[in-house]
Amino acid sequence: MSTRRLKNEDYNDYSSTENSPDNDSVHSSTDISGSPPALGNYQRLNEKNGINWPEALIHLLKGNIGTGLLILPLAVKNAGIVLGPISMVVMGVVAVHCMQMLVKCSHYLCTKLHKPFLDYGNVVQCSLEESSILCLRKNSIFGRCFVEFFLILTQLGFCCVYFVFLADNIKQVVDAANITNNNCSQNISTVVHGSMDSRLYILSFLPFIILLVFIQNLKYLTPLSMLANLAMLVSVILIFIHLFAHISHSSDLPKVGDWKSFAMFFGTAIFAFEGIGVVLPLENKMQKPHQFPAILYSAIAIVTILYVSIGVLGYTCFGEEIKGSVTLNLPPCWLYQSVKILYSFGIFITYAVQFFVAAEILVPLAVIRVPEHWKLFVNLATRAALVTLTCLLAILIPHLEIVISLVGSVSSSTLALIIPPLLEIVTFQSEGMSRWIIAKNILISMVGFLGFLMGTFVSVEQLLFKTITVTNVTDFLQS
Repeated sequence: MSTRRLKNEDYNDYSSTENSPDNDSVHSSTDISGSPPALGNYQRLNEKNGINWPEALIHLLKGNIGTGLLILPLAVKNAGIVLGPISMVVMGVVAVHCMQMLVKCSHYLCTKLHKPFLDYGNVVQCSLEESSILCLRKNSIFGRCFVEFFLILTQLGFCCVYFVFLADNIKQVVDAANITNNNCSQNISTVVHGSMDSRLYILSFLPFIILLVFIQNLKYLTPLSMLANLAMLVSVILIFIHLFAHISHSSDLPKVGDWKSFAMFFGTAIFAFEGIGVVLPLENKMQKPHQFPAILYSAIAIVTILYVSIGVLGYTCFGEEIKGSVTLNLPPCWLYQSVKILYSFGIFITYAVQFFVAAEILVPLAVIRVPEHWKLFVNLATRAALVTLTCLLAILIPHLEIVISLVGSVSSSTLALIIPPLLEIVTFQSEGMSRWIIAKNILISMVGFLGFLMGTFVSVEQLLFKTITVTNVTDFLQS
C-alpha cells in the first residue's frame, strides 16, 4: 500500500478528507528543533472551514452509539449482572484513555514535525521514524500499513453489522405487520415467520446505501447526522420506558458468567466503545482542535452511562430470552415497531460516518491511478464496490451477535487497546517516561491482546456451531 498522500493537484477533493502531507514531508525531519515542542501551542493550520465543537460532538456520538448500544443487554448476560456493568465502566475508562493517548501523540508529532495534521496511520509511521531504535525506523511504513489494514477491517466490519441490523429489524416489522396492534403493555417478543429471508433484506438495502456514501463531505452529513441522532434518541427513550416498566428478572440472574461467555462480552463491549477510528478524522477537521479532549471525554461519558443503563435494564427485563438486539425483544405494537424503524434510520446514516474512514484510505489509492476525466467515476465506483463487499459479507454471516463479537475481538481491540499504549511509549521514549506509565501501557496492551485471542476463538467457535446447526436443520427439513 502506498504511503503517499495526495496533494490537491493530484486529487480534486472528490473525497471529503483533507490531504495529509506528502511523502517527502512525512519523511523529512530536518526542520525539527532541538527542544521538545510545547503541546499547548498546538493549533490546526488552514482550517477556517472546519467543523465546530457541536458538529464534532454530534459525529462522535454517531460514531460510538450504533448497534453496539442495543446488543449490550446480551453482553451483560454473557458477563453476568454484576461483572458485566463493572467491566463495562472499566472498559469505557480505558477506551477513552487510549483515544486520548492517540490524540496526544498526534499533537506532539504535528508540532515536532510542523505538520498541519496527521491521521492514525501517519501518526504511527512518524512515531516509528522518529524512534531511536533502528528496527522501528526501518519498519515505519509497515507500521502505517498495519494500522490502515485494521482501520479498514474495523470500519467495514461495522458496516457489515449495520446491514445485518437493518435486515433483522425491518424483517421483523414486516413479518409482524398483520398482528401489530396498539397493545404495548405486553412484554413478549415478536416471533413471526413468513416473509422473505433476512439475506434478501440485506440485499435490498444495497442500492440505497451506495447512494448514501456518494455524499463525501462530513459537513454535508451533519444535518443527516442530527436527524439520525434525533431518531435514535427518541427510540432509546421509548426503549428505556419499556424496560423500566417491565423489570422482572433482577433476583434470579447469574452474577458472573463463565470465561467463554465473558470472551463474547469483551468482543461486544469493545465493539461498542471502539470509536477510535473516527477520532483523528474528526479532530483533524476541527477549527479549534484544543477543544477536542473535552468533547471526547464528554461524548464517552454520555456513551458509557447509556451503555451501562441499557445493558442492565435490558437484561433484567427480558432475562435469558434477550436477543442479539434489544429491539428484537420489543412487543409487536405500533409504538415499538416505529422504534425499530427510527433506530434503523439512525443506523442507516451511521453507515456513512463509519464508511468515511475506510474510504479516506482506499479511494485516493484508486483515483490517483487514472486520468483526470476518469477520477470522479473511479471514486464513485470504488465506493460502490466497498459497500457491495460489506453487503456480501453480511449475507455470508447473518448472525448479529457473533459478527459484532468477532469484529470487536479482532480489529477493535487492536486499534483501541493494543496499539495506542505502545504508540505512546515509542513516541515519548526520548522524553523520559515514568516506569509506572510504561508498565500501565504495557498492561493495557496485554489485556487487549488477551481479549483479542479469547474473543476471536470463542466467536469463531460459535459461528461454526451455528453454521453446522443450520445445515443439520436444513438437511432434516429436506429429508
